[in-house]
Amino acid sequence: MELFGVVGGAAGSLLGYLIPFLIVLTVVVFIHELGHFLVGRWCGVGVNAFSIGFGPELVGFTDRHGTRWKLSAIPLGGYVKFAGDVNGASVPDAASLAQMSPAERAVSFHHKTVLQRALVVAAGPIANFLLAIAIFAGITYVNGRQILAPRVDVVQVGSAAERAGFKPGDLVLAINGRSISSFTDMQRIVSASADDELSIAIDRDGREMTLTAVPDLKETETPFGKQRIGLLGLQASRGPDDLKLVKYGLFDSIRLGAMETWYVVERTFTYIGRLVVGRESADQLSGPIRIAQVSGQVATLGGTAGLVSLVAVLSVSIGLINLFPIPLLDGGHLLFYGIEALRGRPLSDRAQEIGFRIGLAIVVMLMLFATWNDIVHLGASFAARGT
Repeated sequence: MELFGVVGGAAGSLLGYLIPFLIVLTVVVFIHELGHFLVGRWCGVGVNAFSIGFGPELVGFTDRHGTRWKLSAIPLGGYVKFAGDVNGASVPDAASLAQMSPAERAVSFHHKTVLQRALVVAAGPIANFLLAIAIFAGITYVNGRQILAPRVDVVQVGSAAERAGFKPGDLVLAINGRSISSFTDMQRIVSASADDELSIAIDRDGREMTLTAVPDLKETETPFGKQRIGLLGLQASRGPDDLKLVKYGLFDSIRLGAMETWYVVERTFTYIGRLVVGRESADQLSGPIRIAQVSGQVATLGGTAGLVSLVAVLSVSIGLINLFPIPLLDGGHLLFYGIEALRGRPLSDRAQEIGFRIGLAIVVMLMLFATWNDIVHLGASFAARGT
C-alpha cells in the first residue's frame, strides 16, 4: 500500500506540473503562430499547416482554405508551414520554387516581397508582446494596483542604505534621474543594480537632497535558480497615507500593461549584459523542465491569476528570444531579409543553408545547456527536500 501511495503521489505531482505547463506553453505558442498565420493570410500567402507541437499528428482537421490544423505529439513549440516551405522553419526549397506554376507562385511565401515576408515573420513575436500587454492591462483594469509610497520606515544596520545616509521618513523621488512613484519602482531598479553607483534624489522634511548609494550584492534562490540582486537595506513605511489602492481606466491600464511588458524586456537585456561581463549567473537560463516546475508551483500558490501572469511573462520571453538574430529563429529570417533588401537580391542558397545549420547548432546547444541547468536545479531541489 505504501508503494502505491508513493507512486500515486508522484503521478499526482507530475500531473500538477504537467497540466499547467501545457496550458501555459500552448497559449503562448498558439498566439505566436497565430500572428504568423494571420499576417500571412493577409499578405495572400498559402498556409499548408498550423501545428501546435512537433512530430506525429495526434488530432487535426483541414479547413476550407486547405490548411491542416493539428495537435502534434511533442508539445514543445509549434509552427506554421507556408506554401513553398520545406518545413515549419520557412526554409526555402530552391528546386521546388523554380518548378512552381504561376498560380502556385502567387501564394508562395518565398515569392512575396521582402517587406511582406518580413511582416509575416515579425508578426509572431509582435503577437507575443501584444498578448502580454493585454494580460497585464486586463489584470490592472480589473484589480487596480496597490501603490506603496517610496517612503523609508527602517534603515537596516550595516546596510548600503545606512552607508549612503538614508534616514527613516525619507521619500525617494528619483534614481539616476528616473522618477520613482512607488516602492516597487525603487526595488526594481535597485535589484538590477548590484555594485552599481546610484544617484538617489530624496525628500527629507521638505528639503530635496541627493544621496549616492551602491546596492550590496546578494544571492537569493528563485524558482529559476540562483539570482544575484542588489539590496539597499530599506523597509517601506506602511502608514495609512503611504499605502493605497489605485483603480485605472482602460487606456491607462493599456499604458501600464505596455510599461510592464517593457520592464520584462528591459530586465532580460540587463541580465544578458551582466551575464556577458560575468556579473550574473548562467544557471537562470531555463528549459522546459524548470518552466513546467514553475508552472505547477504558480498554479498551486497563485491559482488562475498567477498562471495568467506567468503566461504574460513567458510570452514576452518567447517573443524576445525569437527576435534574436540567429538563423532558424524569426530574428535570423529578418536578418536575411535585411541583407536581401540592402543587396537587392537574396543570399545564395548555399549561404542560407550554412546559416540555418549554424542557427540549428546554436539553438540545440542552448536547449541542451538550459535542460542541463534544469536537471541540476531539480536535483538540488530533491536534495534539499531530503535534508
